[in-house]
Amino acid sequence: MEDGNQKLYNGCTKYSKLSFIVRLYHIKVLCGVTDKTFSMIIELLNDAFRHAKLPTSFYEAKKMIKMLSLSYEKIHACPNNCMLYWVSLEDEKRDKCKKCNMSRWKSNENDGGENHVTDFQKKKKPKPAKVLRYCPLIPRLKRLYMSPKTSKLLKWHATVANPDGLLRHPRDSKAWKDFDSFYPNFASDPRNVRLGLATDGFNPFGNLSSTYSVWLVMLYLYNYPPWYCMKQTSLIMSMIIPGPKMPGNSIDLYLQPLVAELKILWNGVEAYDSSTNEMFHMRASLFCTISDFPGLDNLYGWNTHTLFACPSCRFDTESKRLKFGRKNCFMGHRRYLPFDHKYRYNKHSFDGSLEFRSSPVPMSGSEVLEQIEEYSRKRSRDEGTSEEGPLQWKKKSIFWDLPYWAHNLIRHFLDRMHIEKNVSDNVLLTVLDDKNRTKDNLQARKDLQAMGIREKLHPYPNSSKFPQSCFKMKNSEKDIFLHILKNVVFPDN
Repeated sequence: MEDGNQKLYNGCTKYSKLSFIVRLYHIKVLCGVTDKTFSMIIELLNDAFRHAKLPTSFYEAKKMIKMLSLSYEKIHACPNNCMLYWVSLEDEKRDKCKKCNMSRWKSNENDGGENHVTDFQKKKKPKPAKVLRYCPLIPRLKRLYMSPKTSKLLKWHATVANPDGLLRHPRDSKAWKDFDSFYPNFASDPRNVRLGLATDGFNPFGNLSSTYSVWLVMLYLYNYPPWYCMKQTSLIMSMIIPGPKMPGNSIDLYLQPLVAELKILWNGVEAYDSSTNEMFHMRASLFCTISDFPGLDNLYGWNTHTLFACPSCRFDTESKRLKFGRKNCFMGHRRYLPFDHKYRYNKHSFDGSLEFRSSPVPMSGSEVLEQIEEYSRKRSRDEGTSEEGPLQWKKKSIFWDLPYWAHNLIRHFLDRMHIEKNVSDNVLLTVLDDKNRTKDNLQARKDLQAMGIREKLHPYPNSSKFPQSCFKMKNSEKDIFLHILKNVVFPDN
């Protein structure tokens, strides 16, 4: 607080000592400046501006920023994703995993074995084989309410009315309102926080040929207005899950610290609201998770690699395995149309049948949880398959440990960006007739023939050729289309 109130120099109104160092440190992070370079910059500033109140070294600057309670924790993990050396003192003192007996520490490549330790290594501090970097959530939420600007923005969802009733923000959704009706005490205070969790992997080295993958877990504050909610400065980095491989179903292991804090926040913690100058009981809930379709497999536990991959249709999914394309094909999408829609009675354009079924009824959270527990009893401890084939529920997600999770109307969202990109790429490359990436190929035509539909598109007998489709562009049409696409100006990058 003292550094925050202290001016950078006498007469300075724009920066305090703390705000200037935070801004300088932010530039360091964005530009990838080394610690040594940062120290040299501070030394130069101190030498040029002796009247300015600046730290003398990088160590002092980092120590000042650390007082903001925005640091992160290093939690050691088993390289095989079996356990975290966390929570209990017994686990923290372990040198080997209690499940797979793998060493907690890195081994020297030139030593006599995986767990062999030389006399020289005993004198050195051992390095952990795998480290989870976790950013505590509670101090970050408290810090947001200490700023009058963010404190007011966090109450926007309750203070600003929707003028036309359209869905512009999660607070306008049925899921939000349903949660409010189920937990009126939580909804009564607009300062209670609603969070969204998103996760995905990326290659930190920027080399597409590398197989190293690091997974980020980000948190979104849905209390914010839509124009502020998705800004980079509004996101909260929750954790960095190390590679080299994706965590897969073991992601629940790394989510343990976050879920433990979410349980505490559901009961509430004391926080200070700078906009009203008062202490209040701050609570928070996880509204939903966001991922791509393969990520749904890891977060939700529903197997997305089988013939029942659709999380909406579930065990009533209509699908088949394509013999020549060697992919799963899902054909029951017409059941979501209105009963009088013409496509329900169009046999020729689809799979040769009429569609009279209604859309599946969504399962409640308690019904889903009951189904998961039933499947857990069927699961073999050694293998993930039953006599009938792969089990659909691969695990019970750690989010079910949250006391309110079963009462969320929609618990998992699919990232629209991934779906739009994949669909757009496939449609465009097929219409443009890209020889390497088109979906209209010989295997697809053979599958149409095997299914007994679209006779005009069947391949010629005893030939690798097939009739030209009506949607394939001619060269002149491609030139016009690509010329227009080249000259389109988008509002952003």
